[in-house]
Amino acid sequence: MKKTGAWLAVHALERLGIRYTFGIPGVHNTELYDELNNSAHITPVLVTHEGGGAFMADAVSRCGDHTGTLVIVPAAGATHAASGIGEAFLDGIPMLVLCGGIRTDLDKRYQLHEIDQHAFLKPLTKATFRIERHADIVPTLYEAHRIANADEPGPVFVEIPVNLQLFPGEVDALPEPPAPAAPPLPDAEQIRRAADLLLGARSPGLFVGWGARHAEAETRAIAEWLQAPVATTLQGLAAFHADHPLHAGFGFGPAAVPAARKAFAGCDALLAVGTRFGEIATGSFGVEVPEALIHADINPAVFDANYPAAVRLPGDARAVLGALLAELRARGAARPHNQALHAQLQRDKAAYADEWLRHDSAGRVNPARFFAALRATVADDAITVVDDGNHTYLTAELFPLRGRGQAILPTDFNAMGYAVPAAIGARLANPAQEVFAIVGDGAFMMTCMELATASRLGLGLVCYVFHDGELSQIAQAQEIPYKRKPCTALGALDCEGVARATGAAFVAIANDAEVETGIAAARAKAARGRPVVVDVAIDYSKRTAFTQGAVRTNFRRFPLAQRLRMVARAVGRRITG
Repeated sequence: MKKTGAWLAVHALERLGIRYTFGIPGVHNTELYDELNNSAHITPVLVTHEGGGAFMADAVSRCGDHTGTLVIVPAAGATHAASGIGEAFLDGIPMLVLCGGIRTDLDKRYQLHEIDQHAFLKPLTKATFRIERHADIVPTLYEAHRIANADEPGPVFVEIPVNLQLFPGEVDALPEPPAPAAPPLPDAEQIRRAADLLLGARSPGLFVGWGARHAEAETRAIAEWLQAPVATTLQGLAAFHADHPLHAGFGFGPAAVPAARKAFAGCDALLAVGTRFGEIATGSFGVEVPEALIHADINPAVFDANYPAAVRLPGDARAVLGALLAELRARGAARPHNQALHAQLQRDKAAYADEWLRHDSAGRVNPARFFAALRATVADDAITVVDDGNHTYLTAELFPLRGRGQAILPTDFNAMGYAVPAAIGARLANPAQEVFAIVGDGAFMMTCMELATASRLGLGLVCYVFHDGELSQIAQAQEIPYKRKPCTALGALDCEGVARATGAAFVAIANDAEVETGIAAARAKAARGRPVVVDVAIDYSKRTAFTQGAVRTNFRRFPLAQRLRMVARAVGRRITG
């Protein structure tokens, strides 16, 4: 049979279960968009910027039931989308990136958008493909989807030249997508060694990341069997429910909240699952990891990268933890409830919350009061979308994820501007669930125009803009050693004007007295199918445990001469102003 490349591409996407694509039409993909318009299964979403589209696709993969997919033009479309593609790559998020390509049936150079896209995108993707024949389109897209979701997931780039899209070509019978491969069984001997270390430990602990998010039941059962505290990475905030008595908090080293620092102080065996021990997860590598480290991850390359493991367990978290749980149960009875540990965790969490609540926010919004009111109001299964900035760590420390709630946020690539478009992707993928974003004013300014996309689509979601007029996470990092904050003042931002320009509703929260009524008003407006911008006059004067701990860790790592130089400079500037 003869089919155009555009028809074949859309057929493959439909067979793969793709429900949304994100991007902007251009001369190299108009035929593909025309075919998408014919699809009864796929909705192409026009975005205001391909970077926003990439964050939407990322969010669909993180909290939806299919792989987020971009359909972009070459060159500028690819470079605009690169931040979202890179975020997905470093965070381990599957993504399909379909891109038009220059004509291959012409012997002309310097065509419009002619660059080597594969050289550009190779460091940001698991694989790239340039299709040469009609017969290769469907099998290549199936293979790209397989690679994107296999092992440690990530984005895959596929270039389809415009002439293949436009013109019919001969193809054989169309294949079906291959069934996903079953995860390999864990090594029985390594599982026994892991059980030996955990059973021999006096104070075992668990550290879980994004890779453990689908293994919450197994994680909980092992923690309860061992009576071990559980800390999470930033990306893994929802991998263990915060209302569990063994939940300790985000991180476990000097940059962690007090409950986690104290609970892990004597940890002599650590079960780490779905984490690479990256810089943010470890508070700038400030954690002390015991020699009895049992490291489980889908990607064996992470083992021993930063901390040597005594036992390495490559594989899917559910399979690994299921086997480990069975081995522990086969060894005898579970440990009795450690009421002292439960009480200590509860006491330390309450004390930290109280410390924040007692902080004088000088007429602005106290972060702890905002998050307490939000937690008391939103559903347990709400999806929290967080951007990159000081608000990230406030959310991690002050907003407990519980029930079936999810939290998605940029971590290793650390791209600002993530939350607004990602909230749109999350809302499309989960139309029955409440979705809200926590975003700093600096990050909001990067992608706030995607609210026009949300308005056009009639998506009810709330963007809580933590508005203080600075790039506060960097400003705090500058202020501590430098005693000044160059190039971090944002100037005026009219959030109400942004809302009006994009068709969003607007709510202002100026102080603590307005928090509860402001949140209620915003949720009511969103429930009527309209995006809402909430201007929160946040107080950032109190620093998070993460910021203080990470700064101290980095400072102590400097050579003595450099520490003395920085202290002298800071003292001199404090004296002279």
